[in-house]
Amino acid sequence: MKLATAVQMRELDRLATEEDGIPSIDLMEQAADGIVQTALELLPRRPGKCRAAVLCGAGNNGGDGISAARKLFLKGVHVRAFLVGSYEKLTQDALEETRRLSECGLELEHFEPENEEQRAWCGKSHVLIDAIFGVGLSREISPESDFAAAIHLINHCQGTVISADISSGVEADTGRILGCAVKADRTVTFTLAKPGHAVGDGALYAGDVTVWTIGIPEKRVKALTSRVQTVHETYAREALPRRKEDGHKGTFGKVLVIGGAVGYSGAPYLAASGAVHSGCGLVFLGVPESLWAVEAMKCISAMPFPLAEKEGGLSCKALPDLREKLAECDVLALGPGLGHGESAVRLVHTLLDETSKPIVLDADGINALEGHIDSLDGRRGRVTILTPHDGEFLRIGGELSHGDRVRAAREFAIRHGCILVLKGHRTLTATPEGNVLVNTTGNSGLAKGGSGDVLTGLIASLLAQGTTAVQAAALGVWLHGRAGDLAASRLTAYAMTPKDVISALPEALIEIGGACGAQMGMRTNDNPVSAADSLRQNRRR
Repeated sequence: MKLATAVQMRELDRLATEEDGIPSIDLMEQAADGIVQTALELLPRRPGKCRAAVLCGAGNNGGDGISAARKLFLKGVHVRAFLVGSYEKLTQDALEETRRLSECGLELEHFEPENEEQRAWCGKSHVLIDAIFGVGLSREISPESDFAAAIHLINHCQGTVISADISSGVEADTGRILGCAVKADRTVTFTLAKPGHAVGDGALYAGDVTVWTIGIPEKRVKALTSRVQTVHETYAREALPRRKEDGHKGTFGKVLVIGGAVGYSGAPYLAASGAVHSGCGLVFLGVPESLWAVEAMKCISAMPFPLAEKEGGLSCKALPDLREKLAECDVLALGPGLGHGESAVRLVHTLLDETSKPIVLDADGINALEGHIDSLDGRRGRVTILTPHDGEFLRIGGELSHGDRVRAAREFAIRHGCILVLKGHRTLTATPEGNVLVNTTGNSGLAKGGSGDVLTGLIASLLAQGTTAVQAAALGVWLHGRAGDLAASRLTAYAMTPKDVISALPEALIEIGGACGAQMGMRTNDNPVSAADSLRQNRRR
């Protein structure tokens, strides 16, 4: 799904009003309709028995709120609208909405932070509508301001909170909190969602997001080029590599996982398991010879083999065997549990330099780039996917101090010619072309040692099966998160483990059409048939 920046939304509004001749007040009225419909859905009783408080700024976002207050009043809701700011700063459309409100017998009241009667009304309201700031906010909110007081009041009330367009206090393009912000239960955003709904703290403050159409012509929306998009089930379904009915194990790709050191035997095993359980035909696992017996006992479907080691980790003497094995594989997954030994670091740099095969670089493979980012730069033009968490990202020169994760991921991917999977809440996949895909699955149960190793195996497997590098990264992240959500639903985020994520992969794959390849061809655009339904139909025959 496209995400639009504040500048892009302003341009869409301008095109609609100036070139398409749509009155801006009509756009405002339709925006208010979305707020009102959502509010009515959330009222616990019939409108005549419910209260609402609408806190409005002086801009057009406030105008949306003032219009919504009038419409709720006409529906029978007991509503009061409060202006957080100055009457003198009301925009032309907000002034018109204020006039219309007054004609209905309601007045736009000035918000007074110390007014106990106003606070009591808000405290007893069933619904509170936040229309203080829209997507144009770019400066910190002063903690002593009336704006901050209104935001804190909303957050401390018991009623359901609906934000108009975006939670007040959230920067639309980054998801940063600009001093303080409304924590909404629902957000009704207009025309397109914004990056601030999907990334950063803004994703945590948005609640459930509804995209409401306000009358901007569809041709304008379709023509908008978005460099940031979210990854949902539709993307995952389309990106999933199809299984050839007459395929054999070689058809579905060969992955070589290299990793492991004394004390880190679990990481390579989990990476190999992630690859095996996501469709890869053959998975080889190269580990230090002292770990080989352990991995051979654990790995039933993957094929471990011993490599020369030094001080508990892989030695550069393993390179001849690795070169031979890599020659027959399609993708290299490098780094899980590799350790920080000097020999292991040299081995990483050598493989990065020598092989033209796609590489998924994780964990200690990424750490080996610290102070040696030229090894990554030298692979420009070859497929390299990095999967760092924030700490690893900073270690190799990433910049997060400005609080804009999308910008940080994009700039790194462009600068180094790689695909960057920046892990965390709403994991980002950034491409060398400057596009960023925001994941929408996953939960805190994935924040455990070993989860990233499963993800590495998943991405490598999908890449080996023929997806594009960007699809492999974004789909791998989505599947990993979805399997994590399924595991958490059964076991809780507290109790689930990386192995539980692997166990949930079949269900996640079935959800996006991964069952029984013969049935996949039965879906059509105008007559969709699920894999399960198709299977039942075939059995009846």
